[in-house]
Amino acid sequence: MFAHAFRDKTVWLSGDTGFKGSWLAHWLLALGARVHGFALPAPASAPLFAQLGLPGRIAHTDGDVRDLEAVRAALHAARPDFVFHLAAQPLVRLSYAQPLETYATNVMGTAHVLEALRGLTHPCAAVIVTTDKCYENREWVHGYREEDPLGGHDPYSSSKAAAEIVTSAYRRSFFTDHPVTVATARAGNVIGGGDWAADRIVPDCIRALRAGRAIPVRNQTATRPWQHVLEPLSGYLWLAAVLANPSLARHDLRRATAAFNFGPGHESNRTVLDLVTEILRHWPGEWSDQSDPRAVHEAGLLQLSTDKAHSLLGWAPVWDFRAAIAQTIGWYRETDAAPDAAPALTTAQTAAYCARARELGVAWAAESQ
Repeated sequence: MFAHAFRDKTVWLSGDTGFKGSWLAHWLLALGARVHGFALPAPASAPLFAQLGLPGRIAHTDGDVRDLEAVRAALHAARPDFVFHLAAQPLVRLSYAQPLETYATNVMGTAHVLEALRGLTHPCAAVIVTTDKCYENREWVHGYREEDPLGGHDPYSSSKAAAEIVTSAYRRSFFTDHPVTVATARAGNVIGGGDWAADRIVPDCIRALRAGRAIPVRNQTATRPWQHVLEPLSGYLWLAAVLANPSLARHDLRRATAAFNFGPGHESNRTVLDLVTEILRHWPGEWSDQSDPRAVHEAGLLQLSTDKAHSLLGWAPVWDFRAAIAQTIGWYRETDAAPDAAPALTTAQTAAYCARARELGVAWAAESQ
């Protein structure tokens, strides 16, 4: 898979203690990579990093992306072939309570990673991860494309739009004739086993169902492009592989702006109530309407176009809405019964995802690479 791009290669991964970062580190190890992680220590409320045994399997450094010298020291010590920058303050509602921390982490943290990359003197492919919420959301019914205006109503969304602008400026100013290649990846509304973040609908569901309480639903009509965590991760990995070896692309990447959306198929654009209803098919329970007209603003409608990733990279989503929910709830239920099963279950779900991608003929999974 991925044209064997990561076998015996060194990867520097910021945010490795987070939900997506832990899944990505686990997958990179399976692909034969040497992983160097950099992140704040995982909180006790988010045990996935420890559940997957990652502290003993990767070279992790406790650090804060707001500290330039710490970022530079860790990244340069690793001498990476690939960099994935995932470290972030990732929550919309928390960004209203902590706007300065959100901007410092998401904007200056990204600038610090880019500045550290500028000091490398060997080839390295870097993927800077932002979000689908970086677009100026006009509640359009069609999906946003990479060329659409950036913006953001809330501190989180605007901080990620700013991170995109900072990355674009660095790329054009410093990386046009440089051994480091840089692209950004935009994805969001990611679900999957092991996410325990506050104010996210799937973790809210699991916490309520575990406790035998009704699931609190803040905005049942909000529509999002729900996708399993393996979907964007496959996009990040394949984008990095193509940056390192442009011959893998379907067309000349130099003719495209280096930003890519990774989202699900159109049928996965569903309301929160659709999501909760599907979850309750796998874990019976109830939900309650907790809408509040005085609540902080959250977008009502958001969709992504992935035409560019499909046309240039040959990337496509693999699991539909129902499969993504089934895999997610299956992970929580099985690890509830057997906590030590998390590594094997995560590996099995990744293998099932890869097998399905190969059946569908998705470029990164092709055996003929």
